[in-house]
Amino acid sequence: MFLEELKLKIKASLEIIRPFSGELVFSYPPNSELGDLSLACFELAKTQQKNPAELARELAEKLTVDQGLKKYFTDIKAVGPYLNFFIAVAYLAAGTIGDIKTAGARYGDNKKGGAKKVMIEYSNGNTHKEHHIGHLRNISYGDAIYRLLAANGYRAIPVSYINDFGIHVAKTIWNWQRRSSYAERPEPKGYLLGKCYAEASRELAEHPEYKEEVGRIMTEIESRYGANYKLWRQSRQWSIDYFFSIYQELNVSFRKIFYESELLDAGLKLVAELTTQGILRKSEGALIADLEKYGLGILPIIRSDGTALYPVADLALASEKFKKYGLDESIYIVDVRQSLYFKQLFKILDLMGYRKSLRHLTYDFVTLPEGMMASRTGNVITYRELKAKLLEKLMTEITQRHPDWSVDRVTDVALNLAISTMKFEMLKVGAEKIITFNVEEALKFDGYTACYLQYGYVRLQSIVRKAGFSLFVGRPDLSKLTDGKEKALLMKIARYPEVIAQAGAGYNPSELTKYLFELVQLFSDYYHEVNILKAATAVRRARLTLVKAIAQVLKNGFGILGIKESAGM
Repeated sequence: MFLEELKLKIKASLEIIRPFSGELVFSYPPNSELGDLSLACFELAKTQQKNPAELARELAEKLTVDQGLKKYFTDIKAVGPYLNFFIAVAYLAAGTIGDIKTAGARYGDNKKGGAKKVMIEYSNGNTHKEHHIGHLRNISYGDAIYRLLAANGYRAIPVSYINDFGIHVAKTIWNWQRRSSYAERPEPKGYLLGKCYAEASRELAEHPEYKEEVGRIMTEIESRYGANYKLWRQSRQWSIDYFFSIYQELNVSFRKIFYESELLDAGLKLVAELTTQGILRKSEGALIADLEKYGLGILPIIRSDGTALYPVADLALASEKFKKYGLDESIYIVDVRQSLYFKQLFKILDLMGYRKSLRHLTYDFVTLPEGMMASRTGNVITYRELKAKLLEKLMTEITQRHPDWSVDRVTDVALNLAISTMKFEMLKVGAEKIITFNVEEALKFDGYTACYLQYGYVRLQSIVRKAGFSLFVGRPDLSKLTDGKEKALLMKIARYPEVIAQAGAGYNPSELTKYLFELVQLFSDYYHEVNILKAATAVRRARLTLVKAIAQVLKNGFGILGIKESAGM
């Protein structure tokens, strides 16, 4: 891409002037008056045994008269220990917009991943439980990581692992049978199962004498025989269907979905082998992994009543992933509370002689302004409830803005904005930080929100549509982009490929959300101060070309975030 190639040109010229070893460290000055690109001379000076500021001055003098670089830069200055480059606007515009024209929807992609095969496991939900905004963060983050890795040249494989066989299932079935009203309600049964589970958890906390009944139901389900097993199969499908409806709305898809119930037999066989090998042992009737000497404590594997715990299926799943898919790496996206568990799981796999690359990507909690959530108490905002609340507010806002729109059009735009808002709010905060989801703040059209970004994209499209302009028809004179704000926009879109590489390397989609917000801010300032459609013909064509290029970058960025761009607002 343009900037990468330009840095290579600088490096080639420097090597001719003064051979050196090591990496060149480029950065971007905070003020355009200082330059467009900056090279720190500290490491160069160290290898040359010179003062960094002195070396910067010497190199500036020589590079300024370098015939090979003259056409790329209007000036090269030494500022203390930094070498600052001022890129020629015509060259910057032609290179950057040329890259966007050539690559289109693939602009920003690279091959840094070397086609390594990486499986990303996320949306590890539980059937028979509520799908709340905490799960929404997992799905949004996991999907963005998958898309980022794909853009960075990995053969990324998105998968999900569903826990459909735990004690929570028995609790839900126990309560469903006691409360016939659930079967009569009009809401999706997958959604109602979550409500039923929360109610069951509260009641069992108050009446522990019922836990024996739940235990018997769990045993019957695990035996795969009887009325409770039949109800488990039926209700499991309700949950799966409900999950799929959510995935479809969120524009998320998986190459494969694994289910705990399908892995248990293989897991139990593996556990028996590990017990024989001494990796697992009996303790008070239960089966455990004693990892104390590794500083990882004790991990229960099978309860004293013989029922299996999470590690049984997880061990089988880890083995199947690599055998079936020939992976180079397996990434697990699970919240920070499970950090110790994954260290324990990975250690057991290591003791088994499993020399595979395993990575646990964590993320922190999602809270409400009024405090923490817990599905077992029902103190949550479910996905369904959050979507309804956002839709209600957005439909009111859009109807006020566009009273002439049909109900269908208002609904379509509101739904897209609601989905965009949910995903953007989950991605704009670094994974290591807690999110406090505030609906009022999330729906602002003038802040760090999906609505603001979508509005910016719609405005870009509207400008081009009004002009009746087809991008890259003929040869617009891009040297006409002489306004300082135009150069700032060109530099911003030229840096998009670097943002994708950095966000991918750091597994950090929030770098991309911040970039897109800053890009829309820059364009908004430009739009309000520079006349685009009423400019002279040659200038208008150049500006419209820039507008269309910005829109393409926004669209590409939305795609990596898993957000569908709005057609109108």
